[in-house]
Amino acid sequence: MAKDKFMHFLGCIIPHRYPSVEKAAKLVFADLGMELLDMEKATCCPAPGVFGSFDRVTWATISARNLTIAEEAGHDITTGCNGCFASLWDANHELKHDDELRAAVNENLAAVDREFKGTIEVTHYVDALYSYAGLDKIREKVTKPFKGVRMALHPGCHWMKPAAIKKKDDSERPHIFREICETSGATYVPYKDELICCGAGGAVRTADVKTALDFTKQKFDSLLAAGGADIIVTPCPFCELQLDLGQVEIQKFFEKEYRFDIMHVVELLALAFGHDPDEFGLATHLQYMQRKSEPAWEKLGITRQKSDDAQVSD
Repeated sequence: MAKDKFMHFLGCIIPHRYPSVEKAAKLVFADLGMELLDMEKATCCPAPGVFGSFDRVTWATISARNLTIAEEAGHDITTGCNGCFASLWDANHELKHDDELRAAVNENLAAVDREFKGTIEVTHYVDALYSYAGLDKIREKVTKPFKGVRMALHPGCHWMKPAAIKKKDDSERPHIFREICETSGATYVPYKDELICCGAGGAVRTADVKTALDFTKQKFDSLLAAGGADIIVTPCPFCELQLDLGQVEIQKFFEKEYRFDIMHVVELLALAFGHDPDEFGLATHLQYMQRKSEPAWEKLGITRQKSDDAQVSD
């Protein structure tokens, strides 16, 4: 199966909150000779911690319907969301190894004239970039390295775990995501709580946003104790939302101000590849919009070629 084309599963958070991630991904993948194909009629993944916890067959049926869209097209799926990746990858894996679940799901899918066949694989952007493009090719595309910029990482939870089954990376000592981000030229800053949850997962943000922010605040304080960073990079838009908008919410609930620029890995690479931030809408990030202020990107070496035409609006 060719690896220069992928069915592009957006999920919910990217189109609704961070369309800049979709645009940046298309730019980066195109620069690397890979094409992202729109997945028409795709639905929610669905959220693994919510649907999967209540009814396994319903969760797997919804996920399998999405998988069959890619099966019909004959291309593997890639997604830039850890939660979507977990739901689609887990469903694909379980349906291939559990005959009883597969039979129940296909009985449901028959009502919409679909059948899960197990003919495609599910990848994360990180997988596609690392395994199919490769670090050398990514480095070749970097024209505006982030020299002198301190970069912290938040890998998130669902891309690597459960590690015994996914085998994507060492979930306790991950290196793949870090190596991709380091191609940008930024200086990696390790910190004690790098691997803890952002706080949003498991419906915690939905149930109790203040408790979710306790996790986020702990991460930020841990990073400050390590000397701080200019940017925090993540491979997940839900984590991005929690770290981005979370700074505004922490200021409201805890009266403590943080000013970290948050980026998805494809946004980081788009900038490093020389794309203007307004080409993919980086200034639409929620903390900039909520604070109604222009992002202070000078410290990152980012210039806005279209700044006169692309101001943050009220």
